Amino acid sequence: MLKNANNDFPLRGKMVFFATANIHKFNEARCILGNLGIGIGMLKLKGDEIQSESLQEIAEKSVQSAYKKCGLPIIVEDAGLFIDALEGFPGPYAAYTYKTIHNSGILKLMENKTNRNAVFQSIISYCDNQTLLDPISFAGQSRGIITTQERQEQGKIAFGFDPIFQPNNSSKTFAEMTLQEKNSYSHRAEALNKFAQWYKSGLAP
Repeated sequence: MLKNANNDFPLRGKMVFFATANIHKFNEARCILGNLGIGIGMLKLKGDEIQSESLQEIAEKSVQSAYKKCGLPIIVEDAGLFIDALEGFPGPYAAYTYKTIHNSGILKLMENKTNRNAVFQSIISYCDNQTLLDPISFAGQSRGIITTQERQEQGKIAFGFDPIFQPNNSSKTFAEMTLQEKNSYSHRAEALNKFAQWYKSGLAP
């Protein structure tokens, strides 16, 4: 177990840890928080994940578990893709759905669908020794459409459903954007910005 000296983190408001094994998520978070003067470390911890229809409930249970393992101020993220024509599927099961049917499976389900509206949602949950019983969460969302085919920048390693999601007011999918472009539209960026404003404000316990 990593130690949190005297249960009081001296860099509170300036440094936080992100429990994730997903380097794409971490790089997006590092770009956003770094620009706001917050350092971020990646911890490849896996918090306990419950089955729930609520992204917030999943994220908060996961961050509580992660904090118990490391003892450091930590955030986790849970995200979901909610597609109107599929009655909100895959929702909070987006990661499992991607692993099982991939983008091609979603496009197959969307064949002949005229309503291609969808929304990506993100929850960032924070936990430390003072918020263990009541983690603090921040929400973000990005509305857009499901494209009719995968589109990504040539030579770029795509992340999840990014090649088939085109946010509103953009002609590009997430996978066709630079990191900076994506962070100006993404659900994760919105949630992280809310967290950063709170964390730097002195309201953090």
